[in-house]
Amino acid sequence: VGMQRGPRHPQQLLPFSTGSGCCAREVLVPEGPLYRVIGTAVSIFCNVTGYDGLAQQDFEWFLYRPEAPEAALGIVSTKDTRFSYAIFGPRVAAGEIQVQRLQGDAVVLKIARLQAQDAGIYECYTPSTDTQYLGSYSGKVELRALPDVLQVSAALPGPRGRQAPASPPRLTVHEGQELALGCLARTSTQKHTHLAVSFGRAMPEAPVGRATLQEVVGLRADLAVEVGAPYAERLAAGEVQLGKEGADRYRMVVGGAQADDAGTYHCTASEWIQDPDGSWAQIGEKRAVLAHVDVQTLSSQLAVAVGPGERRIGPGEPLELLCNVSGALPPPGRHAAYSVGWEMAPAGAPGPGRLVAQLDTEGVGSLGPGYEGRHIAMEKVASRTYRLRLEAARPGDAGTYRCLAKAYVRGSGARLREAASARSRPLPVHVREEGVVLEAVAWLAGGTVYRGETASLFCNISVRGGPPGLRLAANWWVERPEEGELGTAPAQLVGGMDQDGVAELGVRPGGGPVSVELVGPRSHRLRLHSLGPQDEGVYGSWELMEKCWETRVTVAILSHPALDTLFVPLLVGTGVALVTGATVLGTITCCFMKRLRKR
Repeated sequence: VGMQRGPRHPQQLLPFSTGSGCCAREVLVPEGPLYRVIGTAVSIFCNVTGYDGLAQQDFEWFLYRPEAPEAALGIVSTKDTRFSYAIFGPRVAAGEIQVQRLQGDAVVLKIARLQAQDAGIYECYTPSTDTQYLGSYSGKVELRALPDVLQVSAALPGPRGRQAPASPPRLTVHEGQELALGCLARTSTQKHTHLAVSFGRAMPEAPVGRATLQEVVGLRADLAVEVGAPYAERLAAGEVQLGKEGADRYRMVVGGAQADDAGTYHCTASEWIQDPDGSWAQIGEKRAVLAHVDVQTLSSQLAVAVGPGERRIGPGEPLELLCNVSGALPPPGRHAAYSVGWEMAPAGAPGPGRLVAQLDTEGVGSLGPGYEGRHIAMEKVASRTYRLRLEAARPGDAGTYRCLAKAYVRGSGARLREAASARSRPLPVHVREEGVVLEAVAWLAGGTVYRGETASLFCNISVRGGPPGLRLAANWWVERPEEGELGTAPAQLVGGMDQDGVAELGVRPGGGPVSVELVGPRSHRLRLHSLGPQDEGVYGSWELMEKCWETRVTVAILSHPALDTLFVPLLVGTGVALVTGATVLGTITCCFMKRLRKR
């Protein structure tokens, strides 16, 4: 059945004035031919200009098939719902073919799924609303249907990029490790086309679809790399990478995996062709599921256990504690690193305490503050077992011990980021104290000293109780004033003598010579030669262990310009440690003040 409509080739008449402008009617459609792929959605735009009459124009679409180029087949109309030919009627009724109005004088013909028999010449016709025929009333464009030859699939690791099995795998990566996924994308379209390939992630258990897909990184048809907003910083830092290997294999690498990287990963390939007007049109798109990825966080896996149980030892005995780090953890190396240390808090003290010793991420050991000079070893004795050994325990070593493990992941530039930490349960350690009483008296010999002379400081020590064979160790220290406030600076060792009688010389505030001597079985002497105003400060005990009772005393050395003497309110202090063999049994601090008269 033929369809009646206005002439497609109207006679040219004299110009006339229209409500839309001074020009003749013109119907515009894209320049052809247009190549589109069977099974994909197609849109053809049409608009009219230079018309007279109503602002809302009607449009009718016709198809001329190659086998019958003179037969106009009515597809759809904006005016008549019964316009469609029988071959298009069901598809129009189902909404698979429709004309959508963009504005009063512009529409788009939409075909949801292109079929092979849809190829041909499409005509967009506008029934006349003009008082006279003038211009063109239709536009034509050829549409050619291409077979669907686009392929996309997951690629297994390997040089040949083998295709993955039909069922996507479930992968588990540790936090901080590298996630690498491959995709095969190819087409054999006879026309010149470009492929765009992108990798995306959907939340776990989310339905597959563009609305749920978060792009990670992709390669556009013009070979430019684009990245999803959440991954922009990681791409700039080099943690997210995309590469093309060979003709059809693409590889995405996400370094330093994080908890938010879990989900279902997809590869989307889209095919693009350049239309005659120079614009690029997408003619195909396919998506494949690559893998379901779980990220095992270090915080959920890291666990620390200590042993043996509660310890009771005597002074001088060795103390050994073991720490075992467990969990499904990646081995230390390129992606992860670990540090392990021991902390100790005195009995009843709040918090985890202070550091005793640790092994850092490079396996280098170090001692905590106050443990320098002790025979303490921290070592790795098995793949995940660490041992702390104190060769000779002291009473101050009693307390609660905890093992602290930290896990790090390596970011860009080998930068370490702490990802998790775990402390063990408390492990009580008891060190028996001997019944020893120490007493000490210190004084300044001579009463008065001048600048440039030698000041002699004595300390006499008495011992009551304890086992035979006891020996003494004594240290002298000083603190310098800071901004007029005494006692605020760190303590500085001036000199001392260990239990074997070996002298250790420190540094005086004034920089002059120092000597220490044992002048009697229980008497120690410190001499400050060439005394000067720089030697003023706060003198007290050099801390040998936690059980040291500390009392600070002041040495204020003032120079009198006229008499060139030192007017000294002198506070003298020593730290005394009682040892047997190499075992510290107890400590005491003695302080004494004597004000010298002005001479």
